Amino acid sequence: MKAVHFGAGNIGRGFIGEILNHNGYAITFVDVNDTIIEALKTRGGYTIELADESRKQIQIENVTGLNNAKEAEKVVEAIVEADILTTAIGPNILPRIAQLIAEGIKARAARNIQQPIDIIACENMIGGSTFLKEEVKKHCTDTAYLDAYVGFPDAAVDRIVPMQQHADPLFVQVEPFSEWVVQGTACKSPIRLEGVAYVNDLEPYIERKLFSVNTGHATVAYTGALQGYETIDEAMQDNLVVIQLRSVLHETGKLLIAKWGFDAAEHEKYIEKIIGRFQNKYISDAISRVARTPLRKLGNHERFIRPMVELTQIDEMPFHLLETIGMVFNYFDPEDEQCQELKEMILQKGLDKIITEVTGIDNQKILGSIKQNVEKYAYKVA
Repeated sequence: MKAVHFGAGNIGRGFIGEILNHNGYAITFVDVNDTIIEALKTRGGYTIELADESRKQIQIENVTGLNNAKEAEKVVEAIVEADILTTAIGPNILPRIAQLIAEGIKARAARNIQQPIDIIACENMIGGSTFLKEEVKKHCTDTAYLDAYVGFPDAAVDRIVPMQQHADPLFVQVEPFSEWVVQGTACKSPIRLEGVAYVNDLEPYIERKLFSVNTGHATVAYTGALQGYETIDEAMQDNLVVIQLRSVLHETGKLLIAKWGFDAAEHEKYIEKIIGRFQNKYISDAISRVARTPLRKLGNHERFIRPMVELTQIDEMPFHLLETIGMVFNYFDPEDEQCQELKEMILQKGLDKIITEVTGIDNQKILGSIKQNVEKYAYKVA
């Protein structure tokens, strides 16, 4: 069995690659990083290490690599021969690979391959596969084959893979915990991967992950940055940071329980598990990585604004979420383009206009609460 995976970075190798390998797939990683691609071609395998006291090492074999910028024809051929296709490249990069995927689908159609294939975008976004499908369709004049034989099931993925540097470019450390949930009803292929949960309704799981893990991780980052910490594990040693995290997760938990019917006691265990994951002393994740792209994180459908707005709609005032939003507006990393952009926007247009523009909110009471918290934490905005 053969898999094509776009994105040979740490998440691709350390998470998706591990599960595909465990299921017996020969994996072709597609990326533009020459160092990694050449190493995959030469060695045909790599090592994953669990970031815990066990330091267990997992050997991944039967892999290779292709540079999509230089070997497009070979990528198309790999897609033709693939049984499954996955991505872990970042939401912004998905449109860049859409044409190449479309060429692969056209080639499958030209050879009358009637074996269905699922294309699963394992990205940190809601509806990643659906989004990719629409991008791929832009490059298909005839979508009959795609509609009949190609599935784009959305997915929710969860594993902390911190930024890291090693002498071996393929070696990757990952946390022991992982979760990959796929919307089974959108699959065209009969393939079901061991280690992946297939559900009829993915949205509750996507929101649980986004509003718990992503909201929580970012809360630690921005609260930790305010306290002067540089890594997540350092910040999690500070009781003030942990209190803010737990308070935010209880707020988003109220929403998730009310909206999706999650069991309250089970969700409390889920919250405590998340806190324990962030406290993992074997993972040193840079706050600058977790806190990057604040403009995106302040978006209307993102991890802070959406649950905050939805909580107000059920008459819950999310004070701690609002506090964190105030910290996000004030966060500044000179190496982050979005930080610079946000600061310039505030300086040029004023805070009131920018809060509305960035968050998409028009409710004056909520806007007033956000402004109050931005001003409360205005320690870096001139």
